[in-house]
Amino acid sequence: MKLEETLMIIPRSLLSILILYLVTKLIGKKQVSELSLFDYVIGISIGNFAAEMIINMDTPYIYGCIAIITFGIVAFLVSYFTMKSIKLRKLIIGTPTIVIQNGKLLETNLKKLKMDINDLLEQTRIGGFFDISEIEYAIVEANGKLSIMPKSEYAPLTPNDAKIKVNKKDLVANIIIDSKVIKESLNNMNKDEEWLEKELKIKGYRDKNKILLATLDINEKLIIYEKNPNLHVNKVLE
Repeated sequence: MKLEETLMIIPRSLLSILILYLVTKLIGKKQVSELSLFDYVIGISIGNFAAEMIINMDTPYIYGCIAIITFGIVAFLVSYFTMKSIKLRKLIIGTPTIVIQNGKLLETNLKKLKMDINDLLEQTRIGGFFDISEIEYAIVEANGKLSIMPKSEYAPLTPNDAKIKVNKKDLVANIIIDSKVIKESLNNMNKDEEWLEKELKIKGYRDKNKILLATLDINEKLIIYEKNPNLHVNKVLE
C-alpha cells in the first residue's frame, strides 16, 4: 500500500465516525441499549459498510456513505412504524416468549428460542435468582433480555407492604473511584475533602489507596468498598 493511500485512511476514518454518530443519533439510543434481531442486523451491516469505506480504496467513498445513510433511514422508519402498529412490531421485532410458567420450565419454548438450560440459568443469576425454584414466571423479551416474576413467598417486601416510612432516595454519588477523590461529586453533595477525610478516619480508613469505591447518598450514608486482590473466589457450578 502506498504512503498516500495509508494517510488517506485517517480522514476517511474520522469522517466515518462522524457519519456513524449522526446515523446512530437518528436511529436513537434503542439501537445501543436494546438490540432486537432487526437492530442487530442493521448494526452489523452498518459496521461492515463503515469498515469497507475506510480501508477499501477501490470503491468510491460516497457509495459507503449512501449505504450507511440508507440503512439508518430504514432503521428509523421501522422504529417509527413499529411504534404505530402492533402487528408490524410483532412481525419485525418479535414477541416475548415464556420460558418458566407457574414454576415449571417450558422445554418447547426454550428449544424454539435455541436457549439451553445453562443459558437460562445464567440469565436468572443475572436477574438475581440463583435458585429457579423461587421463580413463578420468566419471560424472554423480544430483545433477548429475561424478565422474572418471583413466587409470592420470595418476592421482596416493600416498605409500602410493611407500612414503613423510609428516607428519600436519590442518585448515589461516587466520591472515590480507584483511590482517587472525585471532587466534582463531593461538591455536588455539598461536601469537601476535609469532611471526607474526617468520615474516612471515623470508619478506620487513613489510607485511600485501600479504597476501590466510596459512595455517598443524600442521607449522608457513606459506603466504602475495599480493594481485595487476594480474596478467594468460589467457582460457579452449572
